[in-house]
Amino acid sequence: MAFWFWFFAGVGVGGFLGWLLYLSARRESVQLDEEMQHLQQEKQIVVEFMHNMVESTGQGLSKRELFQRIVHAAILSTGALSACAYERTVDEQLKGVAVEGLFPPQRLLPGEGGTEAPATRAKFLEQVLKAENYAMGEGLIGSVARSGKAVLITDAQKDPRVVVHADPSLVVRSLIVAPILFREKVLGVLAVANPTDEVAFNEADFSLVQSLAEQAALALHNVELMRMEIEKSKLDFDLAVASSVQGLLLPRSFPQNAALEMDALYTTAQQVGGDLYDVFPLEGERVGVAVADVSGKGVSASLLMAICQTNLRHFARLQDSPAEVLRRINREMALEIPEKMFITIIYAIVDTAKHEITLARAGHELPLLLHQDETTGHLEVRTIGSEGMALGMVPPDIFDSVIGDQSVAFTPGDVLVLYTDGVTEALNAEGEEFSSGRLADSLKYLRQHSPKEMNQGILANVKTFAGASAQYDDITLVTVRHK
Repeated sequence: MAFWFWFFAGVGVGGFLGWLLYLSARRESVQLDEEMQHLQQEKQIVVEFMHNMVESTGQGLSKRELFQRIVHAAILSTGALSACAYERTVDEQLKGVAVEGLFPPQRLLPGEGGTEAPATRAKFLEQVLKAENYAMGEGLIGSVARSGKAVLITDAQKDPRVVVHADPSLVVRSLIVAPILFREKVLGVLAVANPTDEVAFNEADFSLVQSLAEQAALALHNVELMRMEIEKSKLDFDLAVASSVQGLLLPRSFPQNAALEMDALYTTAQQVGGDLYDVFPLEGERVGVAVADVSGKGVSASLLMAICQTNLRHFARLQDSPAEVLRRINREMALEIPEKMFITIIYAIVDTAKHEITLARAGHELPLLLHQDETTGHLEVRTIGSEGMALGMVPPDIFDSVIGDQSVAFTPGDVLVLYTDGVTEALNAEGEEFSSGRLADSLKYLRQHSPKEMNQGILANVKTFAGASAQYDDITLVTVRHK
């Protein structure tokens, strides 16, 4: 008491209050310094974590390998004894993909609750965790994923959301569960358990884990972007190869035949189409003409077309019958055409010495023949009918029994048009098809023009008909005029 009497007597009440304010300010300054140090430490940890993630992305790690690095970095950064990461799958499940330390599973282990003792070895726990699947909203992991909100559990032993295991080595004292969130999309969940100093996680730890989860989400997003870019590059390469193969298949010039004038037009709906045309010379005054359409696109379709064309040219020089040529091709390719794929094809032999066309059709569009009677002047466009099924669609014995040759007169002034269904099935805004009737009308209207002008005119009519509707299928036209 004497001390405080003489103290007040010496400094007065005002001086004493000032001293108290000084002590309070000093204490606040110390607390602020400590908070600043914590923030600086957290910033440094996050920066190092970001650097680690950038390096991992640059090394071309798989997503699973990156998850494992995220877990390892989370343990080093937080001082936790264990951590686990769960990935959100396409079927809306959360699958354990990476674990480090004895992370307590959020389901009871096999044997817990019964007479069998639970296994607790790290390898076993790793297998259990990586086999775990949680639905969105299921348990603590699922609820964090659904809400997108992190959870700090300081005293996990009193929290009913935390699974309690019989094995004391799997006791959860403190737990942080954070969503791995990128632009409001949950990519997974990161969970860390039990600080090494046996003190509960605090708000600073909670903030740190949330920051690490945010950076992990960015790294995972970048890995996915890189994967998509690699796949796109591979696809672009495949398409470029397919386009080159397809370009090599198409004839660059037409056979020299004084009695014939020919032209072909081919426009693809995509980078690589599924159509094929070929025009090649045969013995005598004959020319082989073919148009085909494969039920597919890309590299596989272009390679299938290459095989088909090779067989066509080979058998066309051995057989005078178009139907027999197609039978041989079908038998040859029976094992090469994949299931659910097929090829429609029409092959015609134009014989100017006989003034005749002989053709066979394997499930393809019916060709058109324009003829004008010299005596009456009557103009007619008719289809050349013939039976046949697509290559690869039915067994060879059925194919052979159905297909057959069809011969028609082909006199000077006549025009033969072979085409694919991209012409007749082109749609307008109302969903109406261009149809073979409009194709025939276009052919009549353009009859005085050259085959090249006829093809260009037909294509223009198709585009005018379709209007703003996108071309959804390849368009192929081969036009042959008998001079």
